Amino acid sequence: MKNTRALMIQGTTSDAGKSIMVTALCRILKRKGIKVAPFKPQNMALNSAVTALGGEIGRAQAVQAQAAGLQPHTDMNPVLLKPNTDVGAQVIIDGKAVSTLGAREFHNYKPTAMRAVLAAFSRLQDQYDVVIVEGAGSPAEINLRDRDIANMGFAEEVDCPVWLIADIDRGGVFAHLKGTLDLLSKSERNRVEGLIINRFRGDISLLEPGNQWLEQATSKPLLGVIPYLEGLHIESEDGFSQNQIPQQEKNSIKVVVPVLPRISNHTDFDPLRLHPKVDFRYIGPGKEIPPADLIILPGSKAVQNDLHWLCRQGWDKAIQRHCRYGGKLIGICGGFQMLGERLHDPMGMEGKPGSITGLEFLNVETTLESEKQLKRVSGTLRIGESPVVGYEIHTGITSGQDLQRPFAMLDGEPDGAVSEDGQIIGTYIHGLFDHNLACDAVLKWAGLAEPETPDYFSLHEAEIDRLADAVEAHLDLTSLFNTLNLRETPARNSG
Repeated sequence: MKNTRALMIQGTTSDAGKSIMVTALCRILKRKGIKVAPFKPQNMALNSAVTALGGEIGRAQAVQAQAAGLQPHTDMNPVLLKPNTDVGAQVIIDGKAVSTLGAREFHNYKPTAMRAVLAAFSRLQDQYDVVIVEGAGSPAEINLRDRDIANMGFAEEVDCPVWLIADIDRGGVFAHLKGTLDLLSKSERNRVEGLIINRFRGDISLLEPGNQWLEQATSKPLLGVIPYLEGLHIESEDGFSQNQIPQQEKNSIKVVVPVLPRISNHTDFDPLRLHPKVDFRYIGPGKEIPPADLIILPGSKAVQNDLHWLCRQGWDKAIQRHCRYGGKLIGICGGFQMLGERLHDPMGMEGKPGSITGLEFLNVETTLESEKQLKRVSGTLRIGESPVVGYEIHTGITSGQDLQRPFAMLDGEPDGAVSEDGQIIGTYIHGLFDHNLACDAVLKWAGLAEPETPDYFSLHEAEIDRLADAVEAHLDLTSLFNTLNLRETPARNSG
């Protein structure tokens, strides 16, 4: 008998819309008074969040928890992989790092990971009416099907119905859906109860012949065609997008973030990207760093390698020139470690054991250690005495003279460092810009006289509601409630 208290959203490709569909369904069901929780068995992402109990999960699951009206919990994402090379990743089980494994090693580890997945899923089902599950990548990745815990392997194990979503904005949507189904086994195809087309633009009547063909060719109902939502901002699992940046005001401040190969938690900068008075730019490989008021070095999952790469781009010299001409500079987490005089990795946590020279902007040095620091923090910035709330995710202990000028006091302890001339800041605070008072203080320090930062939480809530409204209007909710064995579609309850 199928597990009718869960529904799994799988995608024909990465970025097909799985994360945002789960987000939308969590908000729709919450508004209808149903206790719902998100779940992703296995996630691979460098954007992560810290739970209240100090566990680490994928950022997308924290957003989905918000949509469901919940605090994020490690049961929502029991297996998180954080790549630190092209063939290896840190493995995080139930919120804690347990090992760093190569791809083949992790394949052999999957039965152990599956036990953690099934235990977390069972705990969620004990607490909630419904669990909405997100797959990873595509279920048709033939090379990954053996011992799969992320897609059909999980769905078959718990007997969970599946809806399959595809992104028409990429092109080839009918081939994506039909081809994916053709590559599944018979039992897996039978498990797929419906199809969704995502990000449609234009006249829906022109799509109708294709929709009719799709239903005939697959013997699966098309449950909805979700429109493309211009400028939608829902925090991303990985990936970058420049199409959500609003029109800047004339009195804006220019902020630049160099994109490192292993950049982590780039969602730190979403409030700046959406700020009406911030001219924000990511700078990618092969590009020159343009004149700016503020440069921010982001977090990194491989600090030493990313620092070497940054220098090969010539960005170290560009940053030095920026500071000589009075520009402001911030390093967050790994970026903070890069700003110091030396980086020590005696145990080979991120590569070969040894030490390298940092950018030497701050009189500090960092030694990587095996224990990862994971915690939510709150306190006061020393600039403007502004309140700040955020979280820390880092390995390494930083020491040095410039720590005597801390950037913030967090839970009674100093954080970060400020250069003697006050032009350069290093900090371990992720989420620094999420709260308007802290963001105002930093932007004033960087030269913006009247930041007037919007309330990012309210903006995020409005975007989740906007997404849920669009999905509710274009999705077959009767099928949703039938799949979940809910007898009728309750009236909308926004409470």
